[in-house]
Amino acid sequence: MSAASSLRQPADRSPETMTRRAWWLLGLNVLIPGSAQLLAGNRKLGRFGVVASLLFVALAVIAVILAFAAPVALLTVGSSTIGLWAIALVLAFYAVLWLILTVNAWRLANLGRATPAGRSVVAAFSAIVLVVVAGTAGYGAYVATTANSFLSDVFIAAPTKEPIDGRYNILLLGGDAGVDRDGLRPDSISVASIDADTGEAVLIGLPRNMELTPFAAGSPLADKYPDGYGARGCDVDVCLLNSIYTEVKLNTPDLYPDATANGSSPGIEAMRDAVSGITGLQIQYYALIDMQGFSDLIDSLGGVSINVAEPVPIHADAEFTIVAEWIPAGVQVMDGYHALWYARSRHATTDYDRMERQRQLQQAVIEQFTPSNVLTKVQAIAAASSKVVTTDIPQGSLPYFVNLASKTRALPIGSLELVPENDVVPESPDFEYIRQLVAAAIVPTVIADTTE
Repeated sequence: MSAASSLRQPADRSPETMTRRAWWLLGLNVLIPGSAQLLAGNRKLGRFGVVASLLFVALAVIAVILAFAAPVALLTVGSSTIGLWAIALVLAFYAVLWLILTVNAWRLANLGRATPAGRSVVAAFSAIVLVVVAGTAGYGAYVATTANSFLSDVFIAAPTKEPIDGRYNILLLGGDAGVDRDGLRPDSISVASIDADTGEAVLIGLPRNMELTPFAAGSPLADKYPDGYGARGCDVDVCLLNSIYTEVKLNTPDLYPDATANGSSPGIEAMRDAVSGITGLQIQYYALIDMQGFSDLIDSLGGVSINVAEPVPIHADAEFTIVAEWIPAGVQVMDGYHALWYARSRHATTDYDRMERQRQLQQAVIEQFTPSNVLTKVQAIAAASSKVVTTDIPQGSLPYFVNLASKTRALPIGSLELVPENDVVPESPDFEYIRQLVAAAIVPTVIADTTE
């Protein structure tokens, strides 16, 4: 009698034989789902289960190969709506199929005829495997649908822009909309200039109190302020760099009629023109980060590690004069509340100190935003990020930028602060000198790999 026939209709139905039979059937169900049905049950269901399982394994192997050989191709699938829905459906289908095959294998094993000890052990083993495999597949489907919702909320549908002079320049605005503020204003202004081939990045920090800002050629504000912003007054109380956002948003949004349709806003487009005029860089994209929501993002990551050079105070009053507690010097793992105060603190400090701390916090989050963090905390990160970030980066560009970001994390991130320490006087800036500083800072030090 063949092994298959003995498993299907065993001649000896003693408890010991039935225990061994149960081990065989449920063990085969673990190794090759559907094989238990082929040997002892519904062969049509068994064939379907085996073919589906082999296809699933083949897809998993292809994904692993792509992760090493062509990561951009894998990221393209994983960052598109169609790709994420396909992943979710495949994983959900496999979770349900595994559940059906395992429950059916329990019935075929006829555990009631096994020995009491064998019955318990076999049932416990197969139940654990069922929970691990089906649960993992189900969680993967959940991650895919959550990621799809997050990407659709944050990123826009638009054509991808090409690098300029081999670089992507992204305007980063930190909007301070804390409980003690009316509305949102960009208190943190910087540019991430990234080499499009190597991923080498430089963070360029601009003081919010810079005056006489010039605007990029062709900007509607260049016509309105030909001698620089505030040279002959402006339409708000103070004529500083971060006032440009507020002025255009409140008073002259009609200067940028297409901004909203392009995934931006008039205030952001005004800041883009201003920062481009100051640095001489053409800005392809922007990202506006709500600093208050940034606290939630850091909490979702499980905190952020920062090397604090000097103790930083946390304030107890809106005037930033009374100290409630101190963030001590040394390496600190901060939750969102403390990280936000680290970036915002003003007591016995200058705007330039704050700029340095904000850039340090940005860099720390970039370095610690790893795939393992994202996968294990996807729901919290997606919920926080959809509230904290607005951007005009197209969803179709994500595979490229995720791959580029992996290169950036492997390299030191450069920094240039346009502050008095670097001979930049915000009250009377020499913009030609500033552009020379920027041009020198973004000179590549890493040679691109031309073999790819």
